[in-house]
Amino acid sequence: MAIADVYNKDGEKVSQLDLEDQVFKVPVKPHVLHEVVTMQLANRRAGTVTTKGRSDVRGGGQKPYRQKGTGRARAGSRSSPLWRGGGKAFGPSPRDYSYKVPKKVCNMALKMALSSKLRDNALMVVDRLELEAPKTKHLVAVLKALKAEDVLVVIDREIENVELSSRNIPSVKVIRSEGLNVYDILRFKDIVLVEPSVYQIQERLLS
Repeated sequence: MAIADVYNKDGEKVSQLDLEDQVFKVPVKPHVLHEVVTMQLANRRAGTVTTKGRSDVRGGGQKPYRQKGTGRARAGSRSSPLWRGGGKAFGPSPRDYSYKVPKKVCNMALKMALSSKLRDNALMVVDRLELEAPKTKHLVAVLKALKAEDVLVVIDREIENVELSSRNIPSVKVIRSEGLNVYDILRFKDIVLVEPSVYQIQERLLS
């Protein structure tokens, strides 16, 4: 069974925690991680880009000039894509880029991402994470004591002071355990887990 050291806010080791091998000691397969991350990024795409076709452009109902005798090419509408101010031919339209990957694959990728962080000594557990006030410098001091800079902090419940304190730090993101995902784990160099969140993650992935 994998073992992780548990630290306090001052960066001092206070205990050790047994981690489930089925969650934190899984062989890492890069193609599975790639599949899930690609899915997550595709699901974030807005897909709202659009242009007006010839039927959407205002006007165009009246024939601009007579068919013959002008010396110009035939024209039936001012909304033709050939004309300035006309519609766009074959332009983009709103679409949904999202798709789903099987739940088992998503859970396996999450286990692999956590296992890779533990293997690289980039995973740290803290016993508790409470701040007296929602101040950025307080959270910076805690992370400095833990020697974590580019870090994902996973909390077990709503901790308003911690969540508010992290908003002005570009290299820090705080999420709750139910929102833990593969992309965020891999995007940050380190991951800090509040001890109760470890039990929640293990319960979620082993159920």
